[in-house]
Amino acid sequence: MHDMSAAAVLVLLLAAAAALAASASAYELTKNGTVITYDRRSLIIDGRRELFFSGSIHYPRSPPDTWHDLINKAKEGGLNVIETYVFWNGHEPEKGVYNFEGRYDLVKFIKLIQEKEMYAMIRIGPFVQAEWNHGGLPYWLREVPDIIFRTNNEPFKKHMKEFVTLIVNKLKDAKLFASQGGPIILSQIENEYQHLEVAFKEEGTKYINWAAKMATNTDTGVPWIMCKQTKAPGEVIPTCNGRNCGDTWPGPASKNKPLLWTENWTAQYRVFGDPPSQRSAEDIAFAVARFFSVGGTMVNYYMYHGGTNFGRTGAAFVMPRYYDEAPLDEFGLLKEPKWGHLRDLHHALRLCKKALLWGTPSVQPLGKLYEARVFEKADQKVCVAFLSNHNTKEDGTVTFRGHKFFVARRSVSILADCNTVVFSTQHVNSQHNQRTFHFADQTVHNNVWEMFPEEKVPRYSQTTLRTQRPLELYNLTKDNTDYVWYTTSFRLEADDLPFRKDIKPVLEVGSHGHASVAFVNDVFVGCGHGTKMNKAYTLEKAMELKVGVNHISILSSTLGMMDSGAYLEHRQAGVHTVTIQGLNTGTLDLTTNGWGHLVGLEGERRQVHTEKGMGAVEWKPGKNDRPLTWYRRHFDEPSGDDPVVVDLSPMGKGVFYVNGEGLGRYWVSYHHALGKPSQYLYHVPRSLLRPTGNVLMLFEEEGGKLDAIMILTVKRDNICTFISEKNPAHIRSWERKDSQLKAVADDLKPQAVLSCPPKKTIQQVVFASYGNPLGICGNYTVGSCHAPRTKEVVEKTCVGKKSCVLPISHELYGGDVNCPGTTATLAVQAKCSKRPPTAAAAQ
Repeated sequence: MHDMSAAAVLVLLLAAAAALAASASAYELTKNGTVITYDRRSLIIDGRRELFFSGSIHYPRSPPDTWHDLINKAKEGGLNVIETYVFWNGHEPEKGVYNFEGRYDLVKFIKLIQEKEMYAMIRIGPFVQAEWNHGGLPYWLREVPDIIFRTNNEPFKKHMKEFVTLIVNKLKDAKLFASQGGPIILSQIENEYQHLEVAFKEEGTKYINWAAKMATNTDTGVPWIMCKQTKAPGEVIPTCNGRNCGDTWPGPASKNKPLLWTENWTAQYRVFGDPPSQRSAEDIAFAVARFFSVGGTMVNYYMYHGGTNFGRTGAAFVMPRYYDEAPLDEFGLLKEPKWGHLRDLHHALRLCKKALLWGTPSVQPLGKLYEARVFEKADQKVCVAFLSNHNTKEDGTVTFRGHKFFVARRSVSILADCNTVVFSTQHVNSQHNQRTFHFADQTVHNNVWEMFPEEKVPRYSQTTLRTQRPLELYNLTKDNTDYVWYTTSFRLEADDLPFRKDIKPVLEVGSHGHASVAFVNDVFVGCGHGTKMNKAYTLEKAMELKVGVNHISILSSTLGMMDSGAYLEHRQAGVHTVTIQGLNTGTLDLTTNGWGHLVGLEGERRQVHTEKGMGAVEWKPGKNDRPLTWYRRHFDEPSGDDPVVVDLSPMGKGVFYVNGEGLGRYWVSYHHALGKPSQYLYHVPRSLLRPTGNVLMLFEEEGGKLDAIMILTVKRDNICTFISEKNPAHIRSWERKDSQLKAVADDLKPQAVLSCPPKKTIQQVVFASYGNPLGICGNYTVGSCHAPRTKEVVEKTCVGKKSCVLPISHELYGGDVNCPGTTATLAVQAKCSKRPPTAAAAQ
């Protein structure tokens, strides 16, 4: 990717503005549908240009009973579009066997979007990547003769076309495309193909041209898009994925296609072994404001709500928790200030809508790393300016049209009338919050664990699938389990063993990935694993051997299938070499010694995670530190409606279930560079829980401390504000009336608004300081210019109320404007909770 000059962008936008009718691309529509067209400036709905604020919410990553609330919160956050991928391996796990129920009820999800009067964007793929197992491609495709994925390969194209046609027809039957009166205004074919096109060369170009033609021939009546595909064929619109598409993407080569941003990453997806990843609300807002300032008119936040990779749906090494740093966190709770700051940005851009969509663009340098981008319709006195400061460390003041404006470092100030700052990406007016986890009494009530150990470690003589060398794992599991046993036996004489007592033989297992647990003569000797970047690894463990026959048994496991790259159908996993070092007679290579294989676990074959299966085996009192053991306990549902998690930090690695439903892989023994597990809290959806008698079940590979597992509830009841007198007034202080910007607030000074979650009120002010406070929500400290009256004023204004408004004024709090170092900032932390019942109510 490369930057596009301001002049080049300006030329393209001017050309588009001069010929709307000539450049618009229309789609054939049904009689009662919506007409979707486009030009360089935007998608056009029934002849009207529009701004689009979209958020990714993937239906299989959240329980269906939460969809309504998630879409509601997205709309309240200023979105008018919901985007989702379509997951082929979820809908067709076996050839010709379809699943559109429960979390895979695509039609229900789209209809809920329609009920909220929002648009939908459907990214059919059907390869989607998405950190989803196998990139969404079903395993059975790998076994189609002569198939090569995602190139000019007839077997792949045949099956791809069948699935795309199936999905399109299913959506058509439900009348969900805009051309039928439905909410779907965009569909995507393929996914980030450009780098694969280079790998496959001419065959890749033939394939992408075929895919575009195949998609448009489905006659949906809405435009098709391709993300990260600069040269999208025909009428297909190329779109951008990335963090800063306003500064890194030149836009479509065709001058009649709009600038659409399909993935603005709200954080970074995380894999086991990754440290925490964050992206600030200010940085996201800066990137979006820049994109709209260069002519973009649609942004999609990837993810707006990430949710959970339940069961075995995550790609290789991807954790169950997905994009927890999104505006709606893993549990669907508002992550502030990210949710609120972006909501305010959307409102600010809508105030600028007329100028953005119909104004004449221009660019004015304002100094080194400063510029103004302007859209203006002079005849109607409509004007908007984006003042940008690209300095990453220095605030500055610029002169624009005769007036001076303060522009914070790496920020954009939006002047909705080219004179009034209504929004600054660096100045957050929305509240902050802090997530907390609370011990549930159900942790200790009936905390009795039972165990079902995997039966004896299998030996070569007990297997029926035998070959000279170890077999590739994926071909054995068919993606129905993560686990395969590899076993072999060999004989040693006394002269083979080390003579010295201080020397032990070492087992070396070379594996294509991803992890393994090794036993020698039924004794556990250790574990090994690869990483997301280097899946292949070598397990090296000292062991005891004996004279006579010795037995090696290795439980090899995967953490999902790869989700990207060329030749995905050839990716491998599992044991491929085994040697023994340290013998008196030298290295013993067992790779071709003859190997037995056993697919899956005994507990999986008996389905002990199900109610029927667990009743058919004998459970013993649970004991700690047992590898390869199934554990279960019963628990009651925690009171209230806060989200529920289990804290598995005392355990090692495995999978867990609640009431028979697989909720994901856990791996807390693997620590990232900062010395902690990447994830140790795991989501248990309340929709799975009964009031009493729920069953939590683990399959533990390595061993752990059962009694230390905790059941917790999740809250975001600590709410905060951190606002300076330099902030612009709240965005709701203005409205657009008769094309002109009008103030609707009497006081255009900044204000802090604190608001509790539903059914809760402010019960306590934990911290309050005006002057130069420091820190983050949940950890504020007073500065040298603290105004002592601050807490008293805040308590009087806010305690006992669901929400309150606090002026940012040194007079109100007794702040000293002459105090050296003052930032004229108000910081408050308040605690929300439900009102205690009155005496009458208690009766």
